[in-house]
Amino acid sequence: MKYEKKVFESEVKFYQKVLPRAKQLIIIMPRFNKKAFFSLAPFSKAAHEEGKEMLVMIPNGNSHVIEILDDIWACYADFKKGVKNKATTALASFIKIVAKKVPNFEKNFKKPQLIYATKKGFKINKEIVDYKYSWFKPYKAALLTKTCKLVWKRVFALKKSETVACGFELVPGKKLLELPLEDYLDNFAIASSMINSCPGKPSMSGGSAKPSQLSSPFPTSDLLAVLKGCELDKNIKEPVFMAFKKLSSALKLNRIKIANAIFGISGKGYGGRHLFGERIGYPTKNRKSRWQSPTRMALKLEFTPQSHEEQRDPLTRIGFTETLPIDSFIESNNIDWLSMRNKNKKLQKLTGEADYLEVEGIKVKGGQTKLKVITKGRKPMRSDGDSRNIIDPEALKITKKKFGRMANIPAGEMFITPEKMIGKFVGDVVIALDQSYMLNENKPLVVEVNGDYKVISGEKKILEQLKKKKDEGMKLLKEQEKHKSTPKKIINMKKRNFNNIGEFAINTNPKASLCDYLIVNEKIAGMIHIALGSGFEADRASVYHTDIVINAKRQKLNITAINKKKRVILMKEGKLLF
Repeated sequence: MKYEKKVFESEVKFYQKVLPRAKQLIIIMPRFNKKAFFSLAPFSKAAHEEGKEMLVMIPNGNSHVIEILDDIWACYADFKKGVKNKATTALASFIKIVAKKVPNFEKNFKKPQLIYATKKGFKINKEIVDYKYSWFKPYKAALLTKTCKLVWKRVFALKKSETVACGFELVPGKKLLELPLEDYLDNFAIASSMINSCPGKPSMSGGSAKPSQLSSPFPTSDLLAVLKGCELDKNIKEPVFMAFKKLSSALKLNRIKIANAIFGISGKGYGGRHLFGERIGYPTKNRKSRWQSPTRMALKLEFTPQSHEEQRDPLTRIGFTETLPIDSFIESNNIDWLSMRNKNKKLQKLTGEADYLEVEGIKVKGGQTKLKVITKGRKPMRSDGDSRNIIDPEALKITKKKFGRMANIPAGEMFITPEKMIGKFVGDVVIALDQSYMLNENKPLVVEVNGDYKVISGEKKILEQLKKKKDEGMKLLKEQEKHKSTPKKIINMKKRNFNNIGEFAINTNPKASLCDYLIVNEKIAGMIHIALGSGFEADRASVYHTDIVINAKRQKLNITAINKKKRVILMKEGKLLF
């Protein structure tokens, strides 16, 4: 391990002894402070071991979010005291309307325990608690900084005036810690390097991960989501948004701004359910559809059904990764991005000219990957790591509509939502569920497909986690159906696509190599991946998207693009020919 594990654990124990009694903690760091930031790693693990949950906010002077929360908390305190003024009256009205569909909504307005990061240490109540960061030792710092600068340049092309919201992962407790501890600690190093090399105006945040999609979120995180979504929708002529408009006016909530870009690192777990989105939803401007989260509304991605009813422009773009080891992050992002994009374009063109792809490998344990991937009528796409524009220039040129941009970090694939897939495939590398799980090539995940898919065999833990993810997704969908927060036609479509194949992809990153994480392995040239569930076209949306990586080199896959006039070999025995 590259870090001092014994030192880290001793620092965790130190913080366990000084934690406040409150179960919900917010740490506010007005500006990025290296000592304070690296101290968050043992602090967060200590808090999680003690059954607490956290939210870390580092506005860095680029956000009014702390001021807004202070005003909201003060207004709520006045409301509970019986003070009557414009703000408390508006707040009471808003809470009353929302609570009709969202039980216990009022709890989101209660002020949690605040801990401030000062120059000398964490201020817990009136006591200053020392920062503990001796666990951290720089590792390939110069090369990491170079990589982060390359990501900002190639993925985001940020301008100095642009704001960017950076998300990072806190260290979970033992119950949720399945991914390597070292990788969570690496995430702090990567996040620190990203913010210090950012050419724009970054802010940061991180929150406790939840074990289930059905878990309750951190109340303040949920409140902020509601405020952002309702601020975007405050001119909608529905009672809940009309009530919010009065609250917004009273407290000047128009200070809430959507960042121009989002960079995120994810680990195991979820953020928890967003009941306002599930049970009320955020209307599109024409009120013909509804969003379930303000982030999706702000992104307005082309494959999201609501985007095609939304008359407003996208407001942000996103690039995200996982809690990768520093070596994997550096290796897979220090590439010739232009060369990779050109390769993707070639594969995109050849796939677009085909009626179907023929995929066949040798027999391995679990069987033989042999597929007919019908592509005719579907649009091949590329994962080039390109979120340089808020508005997707290619989509605008083709559709004349304004959609947003999303990028994986690292990048490198040509993918398509198949019209239909027929045959069988053997997943033998990794699968993404609530985290990335490595697959056992001696006991792989075997899937048969004829339009809909059926899992034939796999390791017990993988099958259980897949079932859990699907069950929770269907429960959330039925909640939306019950409360009419999503149009019926979208609900029916998502049910119809629930057991469909959403993606077939050929990986093209020239330097990515095998690790514990899907976001890297699904980019390795010489591998492919297939996704269960939701696809990347608006008529193929569902409630989950589960990628499975297949080792094309090991299975010696041949992939041929076929139409009535020609056959073009794209991959021969696991080696790309372009």
